[in-house]
Amino acid sequence: MFADLFLGPRYVLRGFRLIARPGLRRFFLIPLCINIAVFVVLIWLALAHYATLIQWLLPVGDGWWALMARQFLWLLFAVTAAIVMFFSVSLVANLIAAPFNGRLAERVEQMLGSVGARHDVMRASTASGAWTSLVNELRKLVYFLAVLVIMLILTLIPVVNLAAPFMWFVVGCWMLALEYLAYPMENHAMSFVQVRRAARAQRALTLSFGAAVMAATFVPGINFAVMPASVAGATAMWLERGGQRGLQR
Repeated sequence: MFADLFLGPRYVLRGFRLIARPGLRRFFLIPLCINIAVFVVLIWLALAHYATLIQWLLPVGDGWWALMARQFLWLLFAVTAAIVMFFSVSLVANLIAAPFNGRLAERVEQMLGSVGARHDVMRASTASGAWTSLVNELRKLVYFLAVLVIMLILTLIPVVNLAAPFMWFVVGCWMLALEYLAYPMENHAMSFVQVRRAARAQRALTLSFGAAVMAATFVPGINFAVMPASVAGATAMWLERGGQRGLQR
């Protein structure tokens, strides 16, 4: 299990190398453009309305306690808002790019020479497959939103909210890993429930992969290519650590 903590980042790096191959470049250009557009729009909206939201949430008054509370809560809300914004960008971009990401996962699997990459089980390139990808993405969105609501409630609970940044980080790593692992697994007609089951079977690997994706997302320039690279890396990871090792489906 300890060794798996170092494997996750290696698969993310491998994903960047995979999408640079001539046979895959054309499959990640559309997700890349979508990621850039969503990122720019949502960041602009956040910057335009963030100050108003913070002033509305923070307590008012001139006492020392109000001043200290504002300073502490400003930092807490800033971290929470940044994380929520990060998830919003990822969820919206992946929702729009779901059909293209499924096709990219299929091509990566074929390029890696998987014996399971047969056209009778791969459905991402068909019209019905695109619809299925969108439906699966909506199911993931419902799951992720439910988790986010629970986390927001915990963030508002006194004392518990002191651990909010750490909890958000762990949950974020988990959700990112599930998001990208779903593409190769759903190409084999596996449900999102089965994706979560497979991820739980190798928690350390799943969390380390998600942490590497999150870290790459905060690197300027690199962050725009994180989505297709994560799809490619997750596909390679599932083939080598999941699909061929007989994890529960």
